[in-house]
Amino acid sequence: MENVLLNIDKISVKYGSIEALHEVSMTVHEGDIVSLIGANGAGKSTLLKAIMSQVPLSNGTISFMGEEICSAKKHSKTTHQLASLGMALVPEGRHVFADMTVEENLDMGAFLVRDPKVIERKKEEMYDFFPILSQRRKQKTRSLSGGEQQMMAIARALMSSPKLLLLDEPGLGLAPLIVQDIFHKIRKINEEDKVTIFLVEQNARMALKNSTNGYVMETGNIVLSDESARLLSNERVKAAYLGE
Repeated sequence: MENVLLNIDKISVKYGSIEALHEVSMTVHEGDIVSLIGANGAGKSTLLKAIMSQVPLSNGTISFMGEEICSAKKHSKTTHQLASLGMALVPEGRHVFADMTVEENLDMGAFLVRDPKVIERKKEEMYDFFPILSQRRKQKTRSLSGGEQQMMAIARALMSSPKLLLLDEPGLGLAPLIVQDIFHKIRKINEEDKVTIFLVEQNARMALKNSTNGYVMETGNIVLSDESARLLSNERVKAAYLGE
Protein backbone atom coordinates (compact mmCIF):
# COMPACT_ATOMS: atom_id res chain seq x y z
CA MET A 1 0.00 0.00 0.00
CA GLU A 2 2.14 2.80 -1.34
CA ASN A 3 2.21 6.03 0.67
CA VAL A 4 -0.31 4.73 3.24
CA LEU A 5 0.64 6.41 6.51
CA LEU A 6 -2.18 5.08 8.70
CA ASN A 7 -4.09 1.88 8.00
CA ILE A 8 -7.08 0.88 10.12
CA ASP A 9 -8.19 -2.69 9.45
CA LYS A 10 -11.57 -3.93 10.72
CA ILE A 11 -11.23 -2.54 14.24
CA SER A 12 -13.95 -2.86 16.85
CA VAL A 13 -14.13 -1.26 20.29
CA LYS A 14 -16.51 -2.26 23.09
CA TYR A 15 -17.53 -0.45 26.26
CA GLY A 16 -18.82 -3.37 28.30
CA SER A 17 -21.48 -5.05 26.16
CA ILE A 18 -21.93 -1.99 23.93
CA GLU A 19 -19.99 -1.99 20.66
CA ALA A 20 -18.89 1.59 19.98
CA LEU A 21 -16.99 0.75 16.77
CA HIS A 22 -17.84 -2.15 14.45
CA GLU A 23 -15.14 -3.44 12.06
CA VAL A 24 -14.05 0.03 10.96
CA SER A 25 -11.55 0.16 8.09
CA MET A 26 -9.87 3.35 6.83
CA THR A 27 -6.67 4.52 5.19
CA VAL A 28 -4.86 7.85 5.48
CA HIS A 29 -2.30 8.49 2.74
CA GLU A 30 0.80 10.57 3.30
CA GLY A 31 0.19 14.25 2.54
CA ASP A 32 -3.61 14.07 2.67
CA ILE A 33 -6.17 15.74 4.89
CA VAL A 34 -8.74 13.07 5.70
CA SER A 35 -11.98 14.03 7.42
CA LEU A 36 -14.36 11.86 9.41
CA ILE A 37 -17.87 13.24 9.80
CA GLY A 38 -20.93 11.96 11.64
CA ALA A 39 -23.50 12.86 14.23
CA ASN A 40 -22.66 13.33 17.90
CA GLY A 41 -22.23 9.90 19.48
CA ALA A 42 -21.44 8.14 16.19
CA GLY A 43 -18.10 6.89 17.54
CA LYS A 44 -15.74 9.43 15.97
CA SER A 45 -13.85 10.33 19.16
CA THR A 46 -13.66 6.66 20.14
CA LEU A 47 -11.88 6.00 16.85
CA LEU A 48 -9.25 8.64 17.65
CA LYS A 49 -8.80 7.17 21.13
CA ALA A 50 -8.33 3.74 19.55
CA ILE A 51 -5.68 5.08 17.17
CA MET A 52 -3.80 6.60 20.13
CA SER A 53 -4.08 3.41 22.25
CA GLN A 54 -6.33 5.12 24.78
CA VAL A 55 -8.99 2.41 24.46
CA PRO A 56 -8.32 -1.29 23.69
CA LEU A 57 -9.44 -2.99 20.48
CA SER A 58 -11.78 -5.98 20.61
CA ASN A 59 -11.05 -6.76 16.95
CA GLY A 60 -8.69 -5.72 14.17
CA THR A 61 -5.38 -3.90 13.84
CA ILE A 62 -3.99 -0.42 13.25
CA SER A 63 -0.70 0.21 11.42
CA PHE A 64 1.37 3.39 11.15
CA MET A 65 4.09 3.75 8.49
CA GLY A 66 3.76 0.03 7.80
CA GLU A 67 4.27 -1.00 11.44
CA GLU A 68 1.47 -2.56 13.46
CA ILE A 69 0.87 -0.30 16.46
CA CYS A 70 -2.45 -1.55 17.88
CA SER A 71 -3.97 -5.00 17.85
CA ALA A 72 -6.83 -6.84 19.51
CA LYS A 73 -4.66 -9.96 19.78
CA LYS A 74 -1.21 -8.60 20.59
CA HIS A 75 0.31 -5.97 22.85
CA SER A 76 -0.33 -2.46 21.53
CA LYS A 77 2.11 0.43 21.70
CA THR A 78 1.54 3.01 24.42
CA THR A 79 0.38 6.55 23.72
CA HIS A 80 3.87 7.77 24.64
CA GLN A 81 5.44 5.37 22.13
CA LEU A 82 3.04 6.54 19.42
CA ALA A 83 4.04 10.14 20.07
CA SER A 84 7.69 9.22 19.63
CA LEU A 85 6.84 7.56 16.30
CA GLY A 86 5.39 10.83 15.00
CA MET A 87 1.72 10.97 15.97
CA ALA A 88 0.10 13.88 17.82
CA LEU A 89 -3.49 14.35 19.00
CA VAL A 90 -5.33 17.60 19.65
CA PRO A 91 -8.20 16.30 21.80
CA GLU A 92 -11.78 17.50 21.84
CA GLY A 93 -12.13 20.43 24.24
CA ARG A 94 -8.44 21.31 23.78
CA HIS A 95 -7.32 20.07 27.26
CA VAL A 96 -4.88 22.92 27.79
CA PHE A 97 -2.93 23.43 31.01
CA ALA A 98 -5.00 26.39 32.20
CA ASP A 99 -2.69 27.57 34.99
CA MET A 100 0.40 27.47 32.80
CA THR A 101 1.44 30.22 30.42
CA VAL A 102 1.24 29.79 26.66
CA GLU A 103 5.00 29.30 26.56
CA GLU A 104 4.89 26.63 29.27
CA ASN A 105 2.15 24.80 27.36
CA LEU A 106 4.33 24.79 24.25
CA ASP A 107 7.23 23.44 26.32
CA MET A 108 4.97 20.57 27.43
CA GLY A 109 4.34 19.76 23.77
CA ALA A 110 8.09 19.34 23.27
CA PHE A 111 8.51 16.72 26.00
CA LEU A 112 10.12 14.31 23.52
CA VAL A 113 12.60 16.88 22.21
CA ARG A 114 15.95 16.78 24.00
CA ASP A 115 17.76 19.72 22.37
CA PRO A 116 16.89 23.09 24.01
CA LYS A 117 17.87 24.94 20.83
CA VAL A 118 15.40 22.90 18.81
CA ILE A 119 12.67 23.63 21.36
CA GLU A 120 13.33 27.37 21.16
CA ARG A 121 13.35 27.25 17.36
CA LYS A 122 10.05 25.35 17.31
CA LYS A 123 8.47 27.85 19.70
CA GLU A 124 9.51 30.75 17.49
CA GLU A 125 8.04 28.90 14.48
CA MET A 126 4.76 28.57 16.37
CA TYR A 127 4.78 32.25 17.32
CA ASP A 128 5.37 33.15 13.66
CA PHE A 129 2.56 30.86 12.54
CA PHE A 130 0.13 31.95 15.27
CA PRO A 131 1.06 35.63 15.90
CA ILE A 132 -1.58 36.00 18.61
CA LEU A 133 0.28 33.40 20.68
CA SER A 134 3.43 35.50 20.49
CA GLN A 135 1.51 38.39 22.04
CA ARG A 136 0.13 36.06 24.73
CA ARG A 137 3.24 33.96 25.43
CA LYS A 138 3.52 35.02 29.10
CA GLN A 139 -0.22 34.92 29.83
CA LYS A 140 -1.93 32.12 31.72
CA THR A 141 -3.80 29.95 29.23
CA ARG A 142 -7.10 30.31 31.10
CA SER A 143 -7.13 33.99 30.06
CA LEU A 144 -7.17 33.12 26.33
CA SER A 145 -10.33 33.05 24.22
CA GLY A 146 -11.64 29.71 22.95
CA GLY A 147 -10.14 30.32 19.51
CA GLU A 148 -6.78 31.28 20.98
CA GLN A 149 -6.79 28.16 23.16
CA GLN A 150 -7.52 26.02 20.10
CA MET A 151 -4.63 27.59 18.22
CA MET A 152 -2.39 26.97 21.22
CA ALA A 153 -3.51 23.33 21.45
CA ILE A 154 -2.60 22.85 17.78
CA ALA A 155 0.74 24.64 18.27
CA ARG A 156 1.48 22.46 21.30
CA ALA A 157 0.89 19.32 19.21
CA LEU A 158 3.15 20.65 16.43
CA MET A 159 6.03 21.16 18.87
CA SER A 160 6.93 17.48 18.44
CA SER A 161 7.11 17.82 14.61
CA PRO A 162 4.56 15.05 14.02
CA LYS A 163 4.15 13.17 10.75
CA LEU A 164 0.42 12.68 11.49
CA LEU A 165 -1.73 15.24 13.30
CA LEU A 166 -5.05 14.00 14.70
CA LEU A 167 -7.63 16.72 15.36
CA ASP A 168 -10.79 16.06 17.36
CA GLU A 169 -13.50 18.70 16.73
CA PRO A 170 -11.18 21.69 16.20
CA GLY A 171 -14.16 23.95 15.46
CA LEU A 172 -16.25 22.94 18.45
CA GLY A 173 -17.88 25.88 20.26
CA LEU A 174 -16.11 28.54 18.22
CA ALA A 175 -17.61 31.45 16.27
CA PRO A 176 -17.88 30.88 12.47
CA LEU A 177 -15.13 33.38 11.59
CA ILE A 178 -12.78 31.78 14.12
CA VAL A 179 -13.59 28.33 12.70
CA GLN A 180 -12.67 29.58 9.22
CA ASP A 181 -9.36 30.88 10.55
CA ILE A 182 -8.61 27.58 12.32
CA PHE A 183 -9.29 25.59 9.15
CA HIS A 184 -7.16 27.98 7.11
CA LYS A 185 -4.30 27.25 9.52
CA ILE A 186 -4.95 23.50 9.24
CA ARG A 187 -4.60 23.67 5.45
CA LYS A 188 -1.37 25.66 5.77
CA ILE A 189 0.08 23.09 8.20
CA ASN A 190 -0.69 20.40 5.65
CA GLU A 191 0.55 22.28 2.57
CA GLU A 192 3.58 24.12 3.94
CA ASP A 193 4.83 21.81 6.69
CA LYS A 194 3.81 18.61 4.85
CA VAL A 195 1.98 17.26 7.91
CA THR A 196 -0.66 14.62 7.15
CA ILE A 197 -3.91 15.37 8.96
CA PHE A 198 -6.78 13.19 10.15
CA LEU A 199 -9.67 15.40 11.14
CA VAL A 200 -12.81 14.54 13.13
CA GLU A 201 -15.45 17.25 12.87
CA GLN A 202 -19.22 17.65 13.32
CA ASN A 203 -19.23 20.65 10.97
CA ALA A 204 -19.47 18.44 7.89
CA ARG A 205 -19.39 21.22 5.31
CA MET A 206 -16.26 22.82 6.77
CA ALA A 207 -14.53 19.44 7.17
CA LEU A 208 -15.24 18.28 3.62
CA LYS A 209 -14.35 21.63 2.05
CA ASN A 210 -10.95 21.49 3.71
CA SER A 211 -10.00 17.85 3.16
CA THR A 212 -8.95 15.61 0.30
CA ASN A 213 -10.89 12.51 1.29
CA GLY A 214 -13.73 11.84 3.70
CA TYR A 215 -15.49 9.11 5.63
CA VAL A 216 -18.99 9.13 7.11
CA MET A 217 -19.62 7.28 10.38
CA GLU A 218 -23.01 6.25 11.74
CA THR A 219 -23.42 4.27 15.01
CA GLY A 220 -19.87 2.94 14.93
CA ASN A 221 -19.87 1.94 11.25
CA ILE A 222 -18.29 3.56 8.19
CA VAL A 223 -21.24 3.96 5.82
CA LEU A 224 -19.64 6.12 3.09
CA SER A 225 -16.17 7.01 1.87
CA ASP A 226 -15.05 9.03 -1.13
CA GLU A 227 -13.16 12.09 -2.26
CA SER A 228 -14.37 15.00 -0.13
CA ALA A 229 -15.64 16.98 -3.15
CA ARG A 230 -17.80 14.03 -4.18
CA LEU A 231 -19.16 13.60 -0.65
CA LEU A 232 -20.17 17.28 -0.66
CA SER A 233 -22.44 16.57 -3.62
CA ASN A 234 -23.67 13.19 -2.35
CA GLU A 235 -27.44 13.34 -1.81
CA ARG A 236 -27.30 11.24 1.35
CA VAL A 237 -24.62 13.47 2.87
CA LYS A 238 -26.44 16.64 1.81
CA ALA A 239 -29.69 15.48 3.42
CA ALA A 240 -28.18 14.14 6.66
CA TYR A 241 -25.28 16.50 7.35
CA LEU A 242 -25.45 19.62 5.19
CA GLY A 243 -29.07 20.62 5.77
CA GLU A 244 -29.93 20.47 2.08
